[in-house]
Amino acid sequence: MDLSSIFPTHMDYEGQARAEKLSRIILTLFGAVGLIWGYIIQQFSQTVYILGAGFVLTSLLTIPPWPLYRRKPLNWQPAKNPDNTHKETTKKGKKK
Repeated sequence: MDLSSIFPTHMDYEGQARAEKLSRIILTLFGAVGLIWGYIIQQFSQTVYILGAGFVLTSLLTIPPWPLYRRKPLNWQPAKNPDNTHKETTKKGKKK
């Protein structure tokens, strides 16, 4: 059984932009809060822990292709038959 048929693995372009923007906002927010909190209690390790928690949260929210990121899928053109395309190019390429 193929897992890609069970779970969707794609994300549209606007969803990618949304995920990137969300990840930057979350990481910046957690970084600022961690820096301020670490400065207040004079523990750099707390800054790193808070930033790590922000990274984990960001990863859970942005890496999986949630339906939030698949709202506007691309409409692809139908595939051409490769046999017909090869015959057409050989006919056009010949000079008489």
